[in-house]
Amino acid sequence: MHIRDETPGDWCSVSRLNREAFGGDLEGEIVARLHRENRIAVALVAEADGAILGHIVFSWLPTEIDGRAVRAVALAPMAVRPDRQRRGIGSQLVAAGLEATRKLGAEAVIVVGHPGYYPRFGFSASLAAKLASPFSGHAFMALELVPGVLAGAIGAVRYPAAFGI
Repeated sequence: MHIRDETPGDWCSVSRLNREAFGGDLEGEIVARLHRENRIAVALVAEADGAILGHIVFSWLPTEIDGRAVRAVALAPMAVRPDRQRRGIGSQLVAAGLEATRKLGAEAVIVVGHPGYYPRFGFSASLAAKLASPFSGHAFMALELVPGVLAGAIGAVRYPAAFGI
């Protein structure tokens, strides 16, 4: 298996993968809207023998702390083919994606995800708690790619229309 940048030729397979992984079309539609709105910072696929086994998207997410802009990305969605889950594919996608977003100059990553999964990468619900958002609680987490970038009293994230929020 190897991880590579997503290409337009992957879009049908990625849509099918998201449908299989999530049991519906919502996540695939989000990916398509993010592409149309030119919001995607990084999109990667995990591939083996010509088949796409996993996919991850990081999209630019307007974020501020104490009135100061933060170059942040949202991690969403991430999908792994159901018959290939729990084999490290998702972890490899997250690690590769974090490295790619860091190289693009992203300073922070925001995710709404499983609180038992994302903290292993350094995501923290307490770090995201100061960010006004449509989300809250243990599943709403943040990761600083630049130490201290989310330090401050109060902030906000504005999810783009592509997320349907």
